[in-house]
Amino acid sequence: MPELQLLRPDHAPAVLAFERENRAYFAASVTDRGDAYFAHFDARHRALLAEQADGLCFFHVLVEDGGEVVGRVNLVDVADGCAELGFRIAEKAAGRGLATVAVRRIFTLAAAEYGLTALRAGADRDNLASRAVLTRTGFTETGETVAGGRPALTYVRELRRP
Repeated sequence: MPELQLLRPDHAPAVLAFERENRAYFAASVTDRGDAYFAHFDARHRALLAEQADGLCFFHVLVEDGGEVVGRVNLVDVADGCAELGFRIAEKAAGRGLATVAVRRIFTLAAAEYGLTALRAGADRDNLASRAVLTRTGFTETGETVAGGRPALTYVRELRRP
């Protein structure tokens, strides 16, 4: 099972490879990051690490034994004990339950390490896999929205401190 690690500067090459390799796969279910993301990846990676250092966000990668990134699990917009959860798993690693395991691991980190009491999430209506992960891990549907021009559902999950 891959290890969930807090994003570090040395993860940059593996994260970029992960995003490039899975770009078309991700774009089928979420808004594409766009060419600028890849063209300015190094600056973007440094900016994410700065946000993380300020406690505004917590970015995580799922790393295989050889150092390959097979997933990302992020907590963004941290405020008032709450954050927005986002996750993505590589196409070649999909269907192995990694998203479910990683999201459950995030609950422990979010409560114990980051002091969070709740997580919000969203998923496109058509993204059945992400919606299943959210439901399976105890999120409750709270409403509807539009994300990236697509109809989406919103979710929330309360966290308990260990």
